[in-house]
Amino acid sequence: MRIRLLLLLLMCGLMFSVKAQTYQPTAENLKARQEFRDKKFGIFLHWGLYAMLATGEWTMTNKNLNYKEYAKLAGGFFPSKFDAARWVSAIKASGAKYITFTTRHHEGFSMFDTQYSDYNIVDATPFKRDVLKELADECRKQGIGLHLYYSHIDWYREDAVWGRTGRGTGRPNPKGNWRSYYTFMNNQLTELLTHYGPIGAIWFDGVWDQDQNPGFDWELDEQYALIHRLQPSCLVANNHHLTPFPGEDIQIFERDLPGENKAGLSGQDISSLPLETCQTMNGMWGYKITDQNYKSAKDLIQYLVGAAVKDANLLLNIGPQPDGELPEVALQRLAEIGEWMKVYGETIYGTRGGCVGPHPWGGTTQKGNKLYVHILNLQDKALFLPLTGKKVKKAFYFVNGTPVKYEKNRVGYTLLLDKIPTDIDTVIALELE
Repeated sequence: MRIRLLLLLLMCGLMFSVKAQTYQPTAENLKARQEFRDKKFGIFLHWGLYAMLATGEWTMTNKNLNYKEYAKLAGGFFPSKFDAARWVSAIKASGAKYITFTTRHHEGFSMFDTQYSDYNIVDATPFKRDVLKELADECRKQGIGLHLYYSHIDWYREDAVWGRTGRGTGRPNPKGNWRSYYTFMNNQLTELLTHYGPIGAIWFDGVWDQDQNPGFDWELDEQYALIHRLQPSCLVANNHHLTPFPGEDIQIFERDLPGENKAGLSGQDISSLPLETCQTMNGMWGYKITDQNYKSAKDLIQYLVGAAVKDANLLLNIGPQPDGELPEVALQRLAEIGEWMKVYGETIYGTRGGCVGPHPWGGTTQKGNKLYVHILNLQDKALFLPLTGKKVKKAFYFVNGTPVKYEKNRVGYTLLLDKIPTDIDTVIALELE
């Protein structure tokens, strides 16, 4: 009997493995992937109880805060200035096309009304409002896509299996109860995909927490299948810092453009999936009161352009304050990016990485027969483009239509500019035959 059972389990495991390797996205999913690539720019919102401590989203594990003591923060969480309409309006004005909101971060607190845990913003706080519902309603009203971050890690729940983080929070059992925790996660994912309207993507984070236990099975295949079954157009992304797994629809790069690994988190190969790079506006994901080291509008815009040149989206993070407002400097940066996008959005939205790849001076995006040359850093009045096999019909400054002279040779074209470029991004549009 045991041998027959073992054989049956092995066969089921083999069948499950084959099924995972032959994931076939639906037509709705493939359409959603292309629409995601067209959007190019989104805003990440890291918001949870950690905002009250104002020291970043990892404070619970960094300071080894007891999980029962940490949970008492909920009793004082009352973001009285939260206004979903103001958030979405400011984000929309920046030119961003979607929002990714942290529904449950590693601290384990659910920022939505869930029946599977009392540890949530409606039941555990005096605020008593489902901020996710308000945000979802406002996103639909203003035509902004909504994506949902969901942590595979939980430093609060006793049934969550310990990884390399959250080991000092006082939970009693390192082994946890995987079956209980996995069921909890899937129940919450079902809520998120059935109670809040169309969701553009589920953005997972935390697989890396078990990197010292390589045999650990997160059972992602079943989880991904659940998402695709509940909402076929919902994309699956996972910030595991590895080559994409079967069932994933987006490849994420953290704090780096695809192909770069300056932060040490993005050494994986680039896949054929839609790409997204997530980056902080200052230095932290969650709100940190002492971190006013915001990147300049120039740096953020050039990073957005750099992502588009590499055929990737930028997911730019803001950590909302504990009172529910977006930080003033973050709002200023959104407005500055928005002003630039009003002029140059055509060279970003709906484009793909151009036929001239990234160079130290910048790179290109492309849409149909239009090639947009983004000059970010050039110390000369001439720029060579290796456009072999292409014929340029017309060249002009995108901002005002002024013609740009060019010379053709056997290996490409040289653009002859009227001056050394000094703008954040000097865009030359080429019409190709």
